[in-house]
Amino acid sequence: MKRNLLCMTAPLRDGFDIPCHELGPAAHHPSAALVGGLHGDEINGVFILSRLADFLEGVEAGNYPELRLLKRVLIIPAVNVLGVNLRTRTWPFDKSDLNRMFPGSTLGETTQRIAFAVLEATKKAELRIDLHTASSDFEELPQVRLYGPSDEERQSARLFGLSAIMERSMSPVFTTTLMSSWKVWPGQSFLLRVGQAGTLQLEHCQRVFRSLVSFLGRSGVLAGVKIAEEDEESCLFTSESAIRVYAEKAGTFVSDRQVGRWVRAGQELGYIYDSFSGKIIEKVVAPTAGLLTGIRRHPLLFEGDLIVRINRRL
Repeated sequence: MKRNLLCMTAPLRDGFDIPCHELGPAAHHPSAALVGGLHGDEINGVFILSRLADFLEGVEAGNYPELRLLKRVLIIPAVNVLGVNLRTRTWPFDKSDLNRMFPGSTLGETTQRIAFAVLEATKKAELRIDLHTASSDFEELPQVRLYGPSDEERQSARLFGLSAIMERSMSPVFTTTLMSSWKVWPGQSFLLRVGQAGTLQLEHCQRVFRSLVSFLGRSGVLAGVKIAEEDEESCLFTSESAIRVYAEKAGTFVSDRQVGRWVRAGQELGYIYDSFSGKIIEKVVAPTAGLLTGIRRHPLLFEGDLIVRINRRL
């Protein structure tokens, strides 16, 4: 069932709605809650969750006779609906970051009221998933992010079947995010990072769509899912395993490397060219062996810009 999570009015324009999908057996609160589009330029998450909602509606309609939705699922494909419409990361009216407005308030600014409604709808779910992307300059391998995780969350993260699980501490910088607000409540919370902001990487989206269906199947929310064997095992990485390569010179960075590949120490990853003469001024090589989890996609860079991130096995 599609409904509006929140209906907002505006003084000089039509009102706007934040739609959501409620699927599966009736329950006091959802078993699984999935949220995307807190940032308006994170198109991958919006697309993935809208497709997942359509798929689960098809399951309920009997289009997939072998599948059955056993538990309640709530999907909010796009929280920052105006940002998505205007292709801006922040809330268009005051340029505020919606993911810095939690836990929100019913008496606050518009973004605080939106944050409050999202948290109220999702906080009691047993499984909570927030989809994000990297910046518009950088592409990240689809991955599970765990913040200050429990042992149960570490174990459940492998059910997504993604090749990289990144464990991070819950920094005080993130105390006003949705993830931080979720962590106060019983249940398990996961953040998925998928590709690059401002555009859509179909291969990443298809991979994460399949991983979400697998996760719902393995966690008992969706019955009848046939789980394909993964080509690679899921690797758990801590912040200590990340090796970053920064540009020593400004110029034009060019690379044909794909994220998700294992690289050797000394392997060529790309070149920095002088933007006017066209001469190569720096060869970028892997300082260590590991999984290529992130790479810069905007070609123009300044000295000191992050180019590549590699995660080593520890």
